[in-house]
Amino acid sequence: MVIGESGLGKSTLVDSLFLTSLYAERDILSSVNRIKRTVSVTQSTVEIEEKGVKLKLTVVDTPGFGDSINNGDSWSPIVSYIDEQYEAYLRDESGLNRRNIIDNRVHCCLYFVNPVGHGLKPMDIAVMKCLHDKVNIVPVIAKADTLTKKEVATLKQRILREIQENQIQIYQFPEADEEEDDEEFIAVNKELKSSVPFAVVGSNTVYEVNGKKVRGRIYPWGVVDIENPMHCDFTMLRNMLIRTHMQDLKDVTQDTHYENFRAKKLASGEPIEAVENSRSSSEVDTRDALLLEKEAELKRMQEMIAKMQASMKQQQDVS
Repeated sequence: MVIGESGLGKSTLVDSLFLTSLYAERDILSSVNRIKRTVSVTQSTVEIEEKGVKLKLTVVDTPGFGDSINNGDSWSPIVSYIDEQYEAYLRDESGLNRRNIIDNRVHCCLYFVNPVGHGLKPMDIAVMKCLHDKVNIVPVIAKADTLTKKEVATLKQRILREIQENQIQIYQFPEADEEEDDEEFIAVNKELKSSVPFAVVGSNTVYEVNGKKVRGRIYPWGVVDIENPMHCDFTMLRNMLIRTHMQDLKDVTQDTHYENFRAKKLASGEPIEAVENSRSSSEVDTRDALLLEKEAELKRMQEMIAKMQASMKQQQDVS
């Protein structure tokens, strides 16, 4: 899931991360329509291939976030969406068909911070507090090419300090085991920890620099290569999401966030069947039709057994 104000480059970064065009057909709203619009949640599915392994990812965007004049409690649709995915998973897990559970839970939330905001805004703090016990939050400084290296370092320190002061729990990288993990993973894990929040730049435009094609942004003084670790943290963020820590993000979601939700749900005493289903009405109608068909088949079998028993009893009486 990606969360952040409009204009911070969320769409561009997502396209850059997964080398796709999820937002090619999106309409750009005018400022008047954008102010009137409420926060919505949209899903897009993308298939990527990494080292011969095909992955199917669902990207959840939150257009309209932070666009209104009054943003009080505007993040309710986001919280509701995350809870609905947990409810659907709990319902499937509590059912009979556990082998084919579809996991649509949000395993990672990229929270975009405005680079010119001098730290976290009150809305950022409020939203993170609502989400930090539900999802793995990974803070991201958007459009890092608008800042100097010194400004990026200062902003990172300030964001981390404000996160700590407000007792916000962000995603914690696992501690590397020096005995079991290889040296490369230990070094990468240490570098990722020191890079949070990730200062990123997104671009899908290819330029040729010194005979080499790079994806980046061109300026009068040169080209920003988004895949160059000296320019931004884009490569580290992509490797973390897809290569090194994808499984850990899923494990933390399962073992911590989902178990907390499940414990609260069971403690409330509310029946799981009474939870509003997040599936579409067509799926519900299909399931109900199958149940009715099975009930009718069972009824026919019971009638056949009753007739057979009556026939056997008649034969016994005759004999």
